[in-house]
Amino acid sequence: MLAISLTFPAGRYHANAWGRHVNEADVAWPPDPWRLTRALIATWHRKLDPRVHPRDRLVSLLSRLASAPPPRIRLPENAIHAHTRHYMPTKGGKRTLIFDAFARIAPDDPIVFAWHDLTLPEDEQGLLDALLDAMNYFGRAESWVEARCVSQTDGFNCEPEAPDLDPQTGKILGEIVRVLAPLPPELYAGFRQEQVHGRKKLPAKLARTLPEDWLDALSLDTAELQAAGWTQPPAAQIVRYRRPLHALRTVSPRKPARPRTANQGTAPTTARFTLYGKPLPRIEDAVRLGEAFRAAVTGRARRVFGEDGIPPELCGHALPEGNRHSHAFWLPDPNERGAIDHLLVHVPGGLSREAMQVLTSLKTVRYGDGEPLRVMLEGIGPAVHFQSVTALTAESATWCSLTPWLHPWHLKKPQLRSPEALHAALLEQLRREWHARGPGLPEILDFAEIPHRNFAGRRLRTIHYHRFRRKRGLTQPDTLGRLIELNFAAPVRGPLALGFGCHFGLGLFQAMPEIAVDGRPHPA
Repeated sequence: MLAISLTFPAGRYHANAWGRHVNEADVAWPPDPWRLTRALIATWHRKLDPRVHPRDRLVSLLSRLASAPPPRIRLPENAIHAHTRHYMPTKGGKRTLIFDAFARIAPDDPIVFAWHDLTLPEDEQGLLDALLDAMNYFGRAESWVEARCVSQTDGFNCEPEAPDLDPQTGKILGEIVRVLAPLPPELYAGFRQEQVHGRKKLPAKLARTLPEDWLDALSLDTAELQAAGWTQPPAAQIVRYRRPLHALRTVSPRKPARPRTANQGTAPTTARFTLYGKPLPRIEDAVRLGEAFRAAVTGRARRVFGEDGIPPELCGHALPEGNRHSHAFWLPDPNERGAIDHLLVHVPGGLSREAMQVLTSLKTVRYGDGEPLRVMLEGIGPAVHFQSVTALTAESATWCSLTPWLHPWHLKKPQLRSPEALHAALLEQLRREWHARGPGLPEILDFAEIPHRNFAGRRLRTIHYHRFRRKRGLTQPDTLGRLIELNFAAPVRGPLALGFGCHFGLGLFQAMPEIAVDGRPHPA
């Protein structure tokens, strides 16, 4: 059996049904297998390396899913049909009312698709696991998702090709809904042949929506299909599903949905942004970008919640005692050339719904004297969910400096008398700060200095990095910094940033052994 579980950390599933206008405030419920197929295709294009997971394997996996009987679906029992309303500005200074409908579900109550008679070959199962691990959203971009394969065998309440009445008692079992599912490759080929047969030449719009390649047909843009006049995608079929009566309630159930808690290990702590701009910031200016990003986020929070409503985990103010490092870290994630094309916002204490709302609405960051950087939120979740795309959130017992580490406390004269005394003093500071991050952490065994970091032939030493905050009045015991390699007694999970300015990109470490000792970046 093959079963795919989808949970939504923000408690919302946004998806408009095919052929329905957004202002009808309808929700595609149950989610279409067609939508799941297209989500897997999009994830493969954007997240996976085709040299590791070739296109032919993707086609084989999707054709196997499409050729199997339609999946049984498990829908959350307490889903709520909700919506928001807002005015969208249009040309001429007018405003039009927009309805944004969604299904509100508990963050730990999954939607499950199950193919009971289907077992995948090992290579295709590996591809599916990689796709689900890399999938950030399902439906609209606001629908943050955590997807994985499970072994669930019961609890399915939405059945394909099932009657809505009990044939023996005549009792109502549910209601019939029309759901889109992908056509198997051979059926699509036959349908295409019917459309092409007898025509010398297809109109250009129609020809573009009937490609010979089945995967290309699944990947067509919805707007292009609608412009060509299709009432449903040519590579899709209608499947009748029986779902429970009142599957989407319009009022809250008496028993509130149980929220996901941090001790379950899946609390959202990390957001990853993509940066667009010319030129992109360089890793040497990590602290400047960190400060600019924080300023943009807190400014956005002021506009959303007011001056006194900024989520404390984002600004670092009004936090309880002992919470020195549980607020936001603004951490650069550079490419192999040292250009910062991604940035992590990591909050060890967890992100509140208000903080996630602010991060989701962020579009630009003012940096330097040029045009503002455009930013796009890639996803929000536990740090472990990003380990396949960045070495900053990997798990390792050895970590290497990406930006200089600046010791956070002053050194005393006796500690400077010999290299051995200096090394012991710095190791003591590293251990002291590390133990302040929380109980039960693996011990730092030792550290070693490295001469430089190498980015596409550029050998960066500490002197090349900007190592000062813009905020005045700060005490900075170390103005030069060191590039070091840290060794722990056991593997630790990133992100890992220590020392002065660590919340703004200084003292940032990268997991090894995926990188070499000379400082070459992680392959991701």
